[in-house]
Amino acid sequence: MKKIILLCSFAVLGIITSGTAQNDTKVIASEISETENGAKIEFESETIDYGTIDHNADGYREFIFTNTGNSPLVITNAKGSCGCTVPTWPREPIAAGESSKIKVKYATNRVGAFSKSITLTSNAMNAPKKVIKIKGKVNPDSSTKTENKTEVKS
Repeated sequence: MKKIILLCSFAVLGIITSGTAQNDTKVIASEISETENGAKIEFESETIDYGTIDHNADGYREFIFTNTGNSPLVITNAKGSCGCTVPTWPREPIAAGESSKIKVKYATNRVGAFSKSITLTSNAMNAPKKVIKIKGKVNPDSSTKTENKTEVKS
């Protein structure tokens, strides 16, 4: 009789433990699906090519992006790779499905080819640290070329 009671006790304990394991599995599966939810950032283009521009030309450009996730996107920081590249970003959350812009100003008083990056920090689950780039070439000032030719002739 003692053996039967002991055997039944183990059987009941096994059933209870099995049910708890299944509940734990459901909780883990639920947590995995929740991690798939969140903000996602997608850019129309991750590189802007200024092409060849004049000295002191308009250095402003815009990166257009969309929050393709299902939670608001919050960009907490945007930092240029040097002081010549200054980004401006939306400070308010970008709702799911909405688009916005990262504005970038390059200092076009610097002559020559350039390739710079902007690092964005956000809550985007697909890219919490996202790097976007600008590139191009700034021609020397045409009046400087004329002045130099005149000075050489003298």
